Amino acid sequence: MRFEFKNKKLAALYTEEKGARKYGAAVVTAFFEVMAIVEAAVDERDIRKFKSLHYEKLKGKLQHQYSLRLTKQFRLIVERTVDEQGRLLLIIAIDPHRYR
Repeated sequence: MRFEFKNKKLAALYTEEKGARKYGAAVVTAFFEVMAIVEAAVDERDIRKFKSLHYEKLKGKLQHQYSLRLTKQFRLIVERTVDEQGRLLLIIAIDPHRYR
């Protein structure tokens, strides 16, 4: 599935592993595993097949976004969009599970 990073720091983490110490080894490892799943997916249905990711729509202020579980404490916040080339997953942030 096509994806882009909204945050330059997340893009640097993905491409150059810059800022990995900020999150810790377990979160960074999980981030790369989830990104591999996202990259290999054709669409959201392929991501939903991985029940351990808990791909879910958020509520409240974040109702236009979705989350993917990285660890028990951290989530990857994403947003589904459409551009001229089709569907796109916008990677927003790695977030501690505080949005409830």
